[in-house]
Amino acid sequence: MRLLVIEDDKHLSDTVCETTRDLFEAEQAFDGEEGLYMAEQNIYDVIILDIMMPYMDGYEVLGQLRQKGISTPVLILTAKDGIDDKIRGFKKGADDYLVKPFHREELLLRLEAILRRSVGGFKENTLMFKDLKLNLKSRGVHIGEETVLLNGKQIDLLEYLINNKNMILTKEQIFDRVWGMDSSTTNTVIEVYISNLRKKFKTFGYDKYIKTIRGMGYMLAENEDDHE
Repeated sequence: MRLLVIEDDKHLSDTVCETTRDLFEAEQAFDGEEGLYMAEQNIYDVIILDIMMPYMDGYEVLGQLRQKGISTPVLILTAKDGIDDKIRGFKKGADDYLVKPFHREELLLRLEAILRRSVGGFKENTLMFKDLKLNLKSRGVHIGEETVLLNGKQIDLLEYLINNKNMILTKEQIFDRVWGMDSSTTNTVIEVYISNLRKKFKTFGYDKYIKTIRGMGYMLAENEDDHE
């Protein structure tokens, strides 16, 4: 899963990335404007957001994200511990609030709690879609009792689809999330990987849930009757 850390203290940002490395692939932004730009790509599973930052504070970043309809869960990380500050953060659309200094264990527990709420099937590092289970640690994929053999990017693609089930994902969003904005390949690779996923799932009857939305992108739909 992907984590965006928007924090101007590089040492603290690096510490957060190291603390969460078993759960997340983390990326960093060191001021509000850079953080807003990265968060607007809508390719992250969770955002950790500092309040006091150069160019744009965390409240403004969060407010703009929510106004643009980006619902990525946000954990505010700040030295401000007053009740008014917390209320302001929650009213802007924060999902949780952690005051500095903090224990690493508490940070991990709060992130896991956010994931349980935002990704209904998240339990013990497992994502679920119907009878399909994806273990985020072992990267094993099972449908019922059967193992589905997938390679690295296929697993990354499946993870992104599950995390955004019933939502249309554009090719640009999928490419940035799975291959990265700096990748030297092109987004035509997505069609190949979607096709391969369908072939792997066909044996189990799960290919029908991966929908192509013409002119828009792809969707993992719980309702197999959704049009293609």
